[in-house]
Parts: sequence; C-alpha cells; structure tokens
Amino acid sequence: MKNTYTSEPSRSAALAGALNRPGTEILRYGLVIVLLWIGGMKFTSYEAAGIAPLEMHSPLMNWLYVLMGQRNVSDLLGVVEIALGVGIALRYVYPLVSGIASLLSVGMFLTTLSFLFTTPGWEPTLGFPGISAMPGQFLLKDVVLLGAAIFTASEAFGAVHKSEAAVEHAESVTAGAR
Repeated sequence: MKNTYTSEPSRSAALAGALNRPGTEILRYGLVIVLLWIGGMKFTSYEAAGIAPLEMHSPLMNWLYVLMGQRNVSDLLGVVEIALGVGIALRYVYPLVSGIASLLSVGMFLTTLSFLFTTPGWEPTLGFPGISAMPGQFLLKDVVLLGAAIFTASEAFGAVHKSEAAVEHAESVTAGAR
C-alpha cells in the first residue's frame, strides 16, 4: 500500500514556494496602487469633503483643520500617501526606504483605524455584525492595508539585512585573500 503522505510535504512546499513571490509582489504593489490612487484623490474637492468628518472628530487630526483648513489638510495627506506609495515601490532599489515608508504607513493606517472609534455614525440598531457605511465599512479595509504595510516593512528590512550580510561576507572574503 502506497503512503500518500510522503509526497504531500514536497507538493505543499513547492506550492508555497510558487505562491510566495507573486503573493508578496501583489501585496506590495497592491498597497502601492492603493496609496497612490487614494493619495491622488485627496487633491479633489470630493475626497476632501468626504474625509473631513472623519478627521474633524479625531483627536489625532482635528488640530490640523484649525491650522490649515479642510482643503490644505487633504492636499497634505495626498502628498504623504503618494510619498509613502513611491517609497514602498522602491523596494528593489532602496529596500531601507521601502521599509521606512511601510512603517510610516503602519502609523497612518493605525490613525485611520482610530476613526472607527472617534467618528459618530455607528448604527447600534443593526446589531452584530452590522456596521454603518460611514465610518465602519469605509474604514474596515484599513485592517488589511495595515497588515500589508506590516508585511512589506518586514520583507524590506529583511532584504536590507541580507544585503548587509552579503557585503560583510564579501569584505571578509576579500580581506582573507590578501
């Protein structure tokens, strides 16, 4: 009788290896596209008006409205989101920049997720799992984006470590050959 379990780990490992690279790239560049697209939208009056209620009720953000006004705050956020998207996209050129941009994105997504608790508009009559369209359904996607930013930070910083280790190894080989 053939044992079918012996070949399963190798098939699973092969499948994991085949899915790892495209999954990582889709996650990274999907995050980049979302940041660039939403960042670009921040320069429109429509988006500036749409995010105003979220940010005006946030203790982390409402002071900006007093200093800068709705339009300028939205433009500033657009610049930040586009810069973070570009930074994350630079993974294969500057992995350290990508890692830092990913970490800054983590902070940004934690801030936007805090709007779930500071923005009025929850609809308690819906019961669980019902959430309001604003802010609930609008912000729920940020949980996934937060995970993507954490993953891309980890992966980019891992690449920085690998490149530093490769340089150290090359230097030790070169020094040993002298």
